[in-house]
Amino acid sequence: MSTSFLGLRTVVYMVTDLPAAIGWYKNILGIEPYFNTEYYVGFSVGGYELGLHPAAADNVQGTNIHTYWGVEDVHQKLEQLLAAGATECEQPNDVGGGIVLASVKDPWGNVFGIIYNPHFALNN
Repeated sequence: MSTSFLGLRTVVYMVTDLPAAIGWYKNILGIEPYFNTEYYVGFSVGGYELGLHPAAADNVQGTNIHTYWGVEDVHQKLEQLLAAGATECEQPNDVGGGIVLASVKDPWGNVFGIIYNPHFALNN
């Protein structure tokens, strides 16, 4: 059986101070981000992406980690997930550079993120 999901791609940490978080992760990871805007910063780490997304302090408690599965069409996949009983959590959002993400909650309340990232390349 084939799937239209492209595999686990991105873990996004919601941060209240994006410049400080960029500096901290650059230091910890020992690398520069490959994608850096005021809306989103991405580090390529061993074939996966660690993303930093600015968020208000009241928007990070308990929900500061988001995991995204790669897809070719976020809008189409979101409709499929909603039709299957998921509830919308995050509407499709272009965070810059053509990167589009969205998320739903599955019927058990788990956040399930989807992402299209034309800049992402698997490191083999």
